[in-house]
Amino acid sequence: MSAPHEALSADGTTESWRGLLSRAAQEVFSMMVGVELTVPAQPEGEASGEVTGMVGLAGALCGVLTVRCTKSASVEIASRMLGLSAEEAALQGGDAIGEVCNMVAGGFKAKINGLEDKCMLSVPTVITGDNYATHSLIVGNRIEVQLSFRGEPMWVTLETRG
Repeated sequence: MSAPHEALSADGTTESWRGLLSRAAQEVFSMMVGVELTVPAQPEGEASGEVTGMVGLAGALCGVLTVRCTKSASVEIASRMLGLSAEEAALQGGDAIGEVCNMVAGGFKAKINGLEDKCMLSVPTVITGDNYATHSLIVGNRIEVQLSFRGEPMWVTLETRG
């Protein structure tokens, strides 16, 4: 939720990028999952959950964007995106979070003038498990947005080279 450096965008505000990150996630979930993400009244502590999608950014903006949620949220996301039963979706939850993460990264970079064609995205990577922490070796800026997916916490984080 904090950023070591504040100069991230052309207008010089971390908050502008935080808003763009939140809006990109909300747009993807509305269109692809059919669910409106909300901002929780009482944010939880550090990012947690059993499923993390990661997409690297390279070019004019270098870094990594992650989406982290609970396993049950990933199953519901897969079910809604793919029109599958909960049992079938349980096998696709990780892939769905990877694809959502990719779409959020694409939506985010499209919102910044001049960045869409000058920033490449990697293939998504997905991490699953019960007890893990993620950290980036990138030294720079970190923006984290907590959202709520049908009452469950979800974190969208952007870490960029300073």
